[in-house]
Amino acid sequence: MRIAIGADHAGYPLKQHLLSTLHELGHEVSDLGTHSEESVDYPPIMAGVGRAVVAGEADRGIVLGGSGQGEQIAANKVRGVRAALCNDLYTALMSREHNDANVLAMGARVVATGMADEIVRLWLTTAFEGGRHQRRIDQITEIENAADPT
Repeated sequence: MRIAIGADHAGYPLKQHLLSTLHELGHEVSDLGTHSEESVDYPPIMAGVGRAVVAGEADRGIVLGGSGQGEQIAANKVRGVRAALCNDLYTALMSREHNDANVLAMGARVVATGMADEIVRLWLTTAFEGGRHQRRIDQITEIENAADPT
């Protein structure tokens, strides 16, 4: 699977850890930044991850920050992104099975590296259930398209 990953300065250490994990799992990874723990504004990085997913340059995206909240919000501003903040296994599972999330957000100050590895593995291997959930995804897309008719 092709994964685009991005982090702010708080998420940088977790990103570095997950780069190794993702490579060990056999994934192709595009590191979209940041490349140090120096303070950085995160919205452009997270939007870049979202754009890579929507453009088909990546199959899924991962965005990381201190809490993961702002990173999720920024990624979700890209039309077609369904970013889910998953700091535990249950939300990771549900975000894929029910919401077909295509971007995973995590908080590096919330989730330890071992749990982050478990979340990523589960999130990447969980399939979307479809069925009644597809109808709801379609409704979300309609809302998104109505908000920006261009």
